[in-house]
Amino acid sequence: MLFDTHAHYDDEKFEYDRFQVMENLPENGIAYAVNIGTNLESSKLSVEYAEKFDHIYATVGFHPEFADKLDLDALRELAKHKKVVAIGEIGLDYYWEDNPAKEIQIDAFKKQMDLAKELDLPVSIHNRDATGDITSVLLEKDHNKVIIHCCSVSLETAKIFVKKGYYISFAGPVSFKNAGKLKEVAAFVPDDLLLIETDAPYLTPHPFRGQRNDSTKVLYTAQALAEIRGVSLEEIEKITFENAKRIYNI
Repeated sequence: MLFDTHAHYDDEKFEYDRFQVMENLPENGIAYAVNIGTNLESSKLSVEYAEKFDHIYATVGFHPEFADKLDLDALRELAKHKKVVAIGEIGLDYYWEDNPAKEIQIDAFKKQMDLAKELDLPVSIHNRDATGDITSVLLEKDHNKVIIHCCSVSLETAKIFVKKGYYISFAGPVSFKNAGKLKEVAAFVPDDLLLIETDAPYLTPHPFRGQRNDSTKVLYTAQALAEIRGVSLEEIEKITFENAKRIYNI
């Protein structure tokens, strides 16, 4: 069985079949999936999905795109739900020009890091074109429960993160033919810090690239990692399953 550590079933691309997709995950080899909060509304939906399905868990948080909407008090209350397993997706995103200013993103990121430490919950980290500031904040806050969602960092940065004991999660791009540098990182990460995810409905792995992603396709990311690391698929399944249960305290 597989564990998809990061999905977005509240996304509009699941508008017509989200509950059917989630309900059928166990019979399709997915033991657990975590639905990720990106703002107050999606965080509430994540909790609702987790209440509806035993095999779905939730995170709550404000993605950097919504950093200017941060409601820390509401987030704190949501985070106390028994099936909320992390604060996230939080971090920094400097790619889109219409995102909130860097200073606003960093402030929201730090406040949510502090909340995670207060509640002793892991954090799921979003990083796009912001590795320097991401690293600075993580090292400043020194939280010992960190998941680097959809790893896109260099091998040099990955070494810093691994030394701190951060979990490194890989999604569909690790299966792409042009993912040479990412595959170097995937080969480097120690067994006990390795995770897999879909980021569904995005980042669909080969050979389904361009189609809507869902948790069942995490199998292809696992297969790519097995090939990169020179081990069996069964070993990747076991390693990533146990790691996910450990970091999410399931």
